[in-house]
Amino acid sequence: MKDAAEDRLMRALHDDHAAALWSYALKLTNGDRAGAEDVVQETLLRAWRHPRVLDQSQRSARAWLFTVARRIAIDGWRSASARSEVTTDEPPEIPLPDDTDRALQGWLVAEALGELSRSHREVLLLCYFQGYSVNDAASRLGIAPGTVKSRTHYALRALRLALEEKGVTQ
Repeated sequence: MKDAAEDRLMRALHDDHAAALWSYALKLTNGDRAGAEDVVQETLLRAWRHPRVLDQSQRSARAWLFTVARRIAIDGWRSASARSEVTTDEPPEIPLPDDTDRALQGWLVAEALGELSRSHREVLLLCYFQGYSVNDAASRLGIAPGTVKSRTHYALRALRLALEEKGVTQ
């Protein structure tokens, strides 16, 4: 019974995300269709190996899939550059993150922030995203500066864990 349910979830995941994942993988591989197919296949295989992804909402599943696809492509670039020897006078062109990568990262961070407690989210938003100093944040929140520092420390740890659960690694 479990296998049939997983099969249905995997088919739904494929139906909902395969086209977008294919387009993204094609960009990541600079139009290399065979490379894009490999990236998509490996991404879906990893999703199948991590059943918790299958139960996520459409948005977080897509973010997880895109993150995994990006990491697979990066691993491919790294292994290809390690195997090949550069014989030009100029360094190889390194692909820069595009708007899709930034948007994807923004979604992942926003989702992870939403999973934090209100007090942790407040200190991170004030100190990291709005640029307030510890003293200014403490004044705005009506708490001691030491409490802001402590909450920030634990909020960053909680944010790191939330991002790791979404497949983001350092």
